[in-house]
Amino acid sequence: MESENNKIDVPSRYSVDSTDSSGGSPVIQRNKNRLSNLWRSRSLRHSKKNSVSILEAIPSVENLDTQSNGTVSTDVSYAVEKLKKKDIKDTIVTIVLVEAKGLPSPPDDGTTHGLFCKMRLGSRTFKSKMATNIKLPEWKEKFEIRLSKDHLLRMSLWDKGRQKNFMGSCVLDLSGLSKDRTHEIWQQLDDGYGSVHLSITMCNIHNNVITSYSSVEESDHVKEKKYTLRNLGSDWNIIGQLHVKVTCAKGLPGKPNAYCTLEVDNQRVQTHSARTSGDPSWEKSYVFDIYDISSTLDLKVYDSSLNQIRNESLGRVSIPLLRISNRTLQWYALKDRTKRHSAKGNCPRVLLDMSIFWNPVKATVRLFQPKEVKYLKKPPKFDLGLVHSNMEFIRDTFQVLYDTNENFKRLFEWDNQELSFVALLGWLFFWYNITLWGMPLVCLLPFLYHWAYRRNQTEKSFRHVYKPVDDKTDISDVEKDDNKAITLGKIQGLPEMTLKITSGVEYMVSLAERMYNLVTFKVPFLSYLAMLFLLISSMALYCIPFNYMMMAFGIYKFTRKYLDPGRKLNNDLLDFISRIPDNDILRDWKELSVPEPMQNQNSKTKMPVFRSFSAS
Repeated sequence: MESENNKIDVPSRYSVDSTDSSGGSPVIQRNKNRLSNLWRSRSLRHSKKNSVSILEAIPSVENLDTQSNGTVSTDVSYAVEKLKKKDIKDTIVTIVLVEAKGLPSPPDDGTTHGLFCKMRLGSRTFKSKMATNIKLPEWKEKFEIRLSKDHLLRMSLWDKGRQKNFMGSCVLDLSGLSKDRTHEIWQQLDDGYGSVHLSITMCNIHNNVITSYSSVEESDHVKEKKYTLRNLGSDWNIIGQLHVKVTCAKGLPGKPNAYCTLEVDNQRVQTHSARTSGDPSWEKSYVFDIYDISSTLDLKVYDSSLNQIRNESLGRVSIPLLRISNRTLQWYALKDRTKRHSAKGNCPRVLLDMSIFWNPVKATVRLFQPKEVKYLKKPPKFDLGLVHSNMEFIRDTFQVLYDTNENFKRLFEWDNQELSFVALLGWLFFWYNITLWGMPLVCLLPFLYHWAYRRNQTEKSFRHVYKPVDDKTDISDVEKDDNKAITLGKIQGLPEMTLKITSGVEYMVSLAERMYNLVTFKVPFLSYLAMLFLLISSMALYCIPFNYMMMAFGIYKFTRKYLDPGRKLNNDLLDFISRIPDNDILRDWKELSVPEPMQNQNSKTKMPVFRSFSAS
């Protein structure tokens, strides 16, 4: 019998249930020598005492599963927890403090009051600017904060007058908000009256493994059924959904750490930064709620490299929602800041896969309501070149109006007798035969003309194109001649006056361009909709007396304020016209061609050099 010293005490999790040929107890032989603990395979083959197979010393699968289950689950949970912490660290929360309403009146202490907001997320604290309108304060200010572990955004409103007065506070839990979506939230104040309007977006700036998708993506058939004509529902603010997949980009200059931002009205999301490459890949999908079918998708590409003090813009493109084709992979050429020329690089472009689902009835009703205004806008800049170009713009505009007036005078003064006679006959014939129900039909004539010949018609523009003022242009002599008799007070009021005059004139020109673009089917959906309204108006005027219709129109106008006391003052017709793009917007929408990138052939074929050797 073998001695007990030659036996090995095998741990329980490495125990083996096996017997030898003689029916003895399950043991594993070992050598007295300490080197035998290495379990060399050669010594096992040539030693009779160590005849037990190596496989017998390996734990069985069942024992590993039962005995190491706790260890494996602990390791997995630790890894998941580590990824979650990294996901929280790499998440940026973008908060836009928009406005507040229903706040109590501040004390009347004879001083001007200002309302500001304090926000805290984790250890970061921010303070907004002052809002002078206490009843309906507006800030429209953006803050970017890294997501904290507690996910609690604490806010407090303060009134600053002669003394600092507390107006109310609230706590918002961000853990219930889905990522890569913009959430419009009206948060009620806990310690006071009123509520605060916030626009919150959480985006991951790194491509982590963990995703936060809570549900399986719906199929295209389900989405189309959700926004059919019959399925109107109760929510008339959201008219549809836009699904965008940002696949990749090619031809970017250098090897940037590129990332994209996508905006639809006040909804803004951001992709993660791709690795340093001229052809970055993102493969990110986003969903936008559509509130206005005439809106655009603005995509911008930036470089977030370490050597960039500010993120450099690599290109941008504006895509109108009405021009999106469902489930179509399409390349879009990137433009520069002016959106008129191609961006820098080797034909820079981005690949998008988009689908849009919307309800035409809700979209039509929404077109006659006030248009959503962007929260964040860049203020207009003032410089001498702007003054010079604006003065030229005003001068040429009034010159056109003067020439038009003179032409009408000549028409009525019978300078050209044949033209005046034809105009007189046409005027008399028109007003003798025209009826009220026929006036919408007359307005349909330009639509029918451009609908029949729109493919062969060349684009026209009402706006005069001016050359930009060169920075090197010396206008000091012009200023000396024009501003000799102008006082300092008038010079200080010149920027505001110029901006007002230019904005007024540009508004009139923009209206004319929008009406022309409506008739020329620049946006076919709006043009067909206008034709439908003109036909309905013609039938209504034919069936209903004009005076009754005007009475109903007056009742509608006078009772709107009584039926909806909180409505915004607007003009239905101007709200519809504001959805039609003018020529500047059409230039922003114009798609650049996406040719194949050209390869520089710098290497030229060299002629072989032959040397002659003379025999010595």
